[in-house]
This record gives sequence, structure tokens and C-alpha cells, in this order.
Amino acid sequence: MAESIFRTLRDGALEGELAPTLTIKDSLSSPFAFHVFSHILLQLSSHIIAQKSQSHGIVIVALSRSPSFYAALFKNKGVELASSNTRVHVLDCYTDPLGWKDKTRESGNFIDPSHEISISTSCYKTVKDIDKLFLAITELGRGLVGENKARICVAIDSLSELLRHASLQSVASLLSNLRSNDQISSIFGLLHSDLHEERTAAALEYMSSIVASVEPAHHSSENSLTEKNFTKGKFNVRFKRRNGRVRATCEEFKVEAGEISFASFSAEDGTTISGLLPKVQFNLQLSEKEQNDRAKVVLPFEHQGNGRPIQIYDGRRSLEENSSEGPPLSRGKKEDSSLGEIIYFRDSDDEMPDSDEDPDDDLDI
Repeated sequence: MAESIFRTLRDGALEGELAPTLTIKDSLSSPFAFHVFSHILLQLSSHIIAQKSQSHGIVIVALSRSPSFYAALFKNKGVELASSNTRVHVLDCYTDPLGWKDKTRESGNFIDPSHEISISTSCYKTVKDIDKLFLAITELGRGLVGENKARICVAIDSLSELLRHASLQSVASLLSNLRSNDQISSIFGLLHSDLHEERTAAALEYMSSIVASVEPAHHSSENSLTEKNFTKGKFNVRFKRRNGRVRATCEEFKVEAGEISFASFSAEDGTTISGLLPKVQFNLQLSEKEQNDRAKVVLPFEHQGNGRPIQIYDGRRSLEENSSEGPPLSRGKKEDSSLGEIIYFRDSDDEMPDSDEDPDDDLDI
């Protein structure tokens, strides 16, 4: 559920708990994870600027897009850039991630476009050093919100790009440190799952409290990608709750003119909601014959006197008392000699009263 994801990231972390973390996965068959990333980024930024979120600022770690791209994105979507400069900051890991352009800049052959960007930006040139990257993110956060206890949101536009420069262990350590930092409200990032080994994707999913995957609506062969797969698809989300339970949902997404929209899953081409139910090896419903057989079952404590009074000996009266009142020891009159009968005699009248009391005497049966 796209709205559920947004609310979770907007509300942020509870005191003493880890920050909610979202990983958005896609693949070549349905490469729309960045559309989801941009959709969530714009929604969160709008609420942060309007001070309707736990986060008081957002740091965008730009690895796959330039700062000018995000400036144009905010401008095209109507986000006021003058207000966003005090709430949104882009950590530029795209322009010169390894510091190779320093010598070119010194020779005068490199033009720095940072003065043309209308959004607050700072350049980071040592992406391989994950520890310094963590310090850079937290320092930018303090610059946005000050030294008070206000929190920030961290958006990493490509975990796949980060894994090109650093090991899985380092990236996992970065996410863990961000999640446990009191300054961080929420985290979300993008992962191209088919570029990595399964263990890499599994490790990042383990670090995440929410995992969203973009999948094609119709499975196609490896050599044939249908046009429908590039206009709509399935948006699967898995929420890990604080009590350990997992909730899975599925929505339908559609991409038109660069915009992504979400809707409840519709029935099309024979696909119904019932098809989303897990397949089990037993029936979840009773047939008509099974319902009739169940109705004929006599419950153990159900009175079946057939109109005759039923007397059940409770064990608290002596045999002499019962003999004056007639035969109470049997359950009704024995009409069929083939049926058995249980008769109970007390050992003596001195027997403790509690020793033979009916434990279910308080039940109305």
C-alpha cells in the first residue's frame, strides 16, 4: 500500500525504537522503482516543508541522479524551492564520487555547475569511505535542524550504486547506524535487485522494516518484454511489524507521462483477488454433505432427553437419601438392554464433600 508506506515514513520512529526503513526493488522486466522513489520523495518533502511530519528536514544522497535533476523535479511538481532550501539538502555523490575531477578543476578545464543549481547542495568525493559518508549525512542533518532533538529523513536514490563502491558489509553497517541514530526519523532507498546476488538483496531486505517490489503485470519470456509490462504492473509490499508479524499487500500501479499512480488490484484477463490467496493443501470451506454431517453430531454435554426428564446423580447425596426418592442413578429409563449404564456409589458417608463434587457444577449444561 503506497499510502501506508508514506504514513509510516512520515510518522517516523518511536522513542527508543529503530527508524523505519524502506527498500524499493525493481528489475529490468519492470524498471519503475525510481518512479516510486520520486513519488514518496515528493510527498515527504511537501509534508516536511509544511511541518506536518516528524522529520524537520530531508537529506537526499544523490548517487544515480544529479542535483540539477532534483532541482527540476521539485520545480516541475510545484514544490517551493525557496522554502525547500531550509528543509531539503542534496548530498552530491554523483558529480565526482571518487574525487577524480579535482585535477581537472585545478587546470581550469572544469566548469562547476553548483552555482546554477537552485537547491541546497554539497559535494561528496569519497563514496568508498562509508564511515565518512555517515558523518557527512548526520552533519548535514544537524545543519538543517540545529542541535535540538529534531529528526531528519534520509533518501538514498540508489543502493546499487553505493554497492559498486563499497562492500555489502559496509553498506549494511551504514543502514544499521542510520536506523539506530536518534537524529534519523526514517530511511528509504532504491535497489536494482537483478544486478546483485540473492544474498545481497536478502541482507538489505533483512535490514529493512518495509520491502516494496515492482513487478510486471504479465510474466513474459526472457527474450520478449510486452508493452503492457512498461505501462503497468504489480506493487508488492511487505511490512515487518514491531511484534514480529509480517503483513503483505498488493496493489496495481500505472505509469503515464512519467507519473505513477496506484490503485487496488482489479480483475483483468481472468485474474481475480482470489488468485492472490495462498495455495494450501486443504479446503478452507465445507461442502454441503460435510455441513449436514456436522449438524447431526451430538455434542458430549448436550441434553438428549427426547422429552423425558433427565436425572444426573451429582455424587453429593448418600445412597439412603436417593433410595427414598426413587432410582436417580440412571440417566432416564433404560429402554435398550444393549446400552451400558454407569452407577456410582460413595465409599462411605464420612467421605469429604469436596472429593466427589462435580468440577463443572457451575456450568449451565
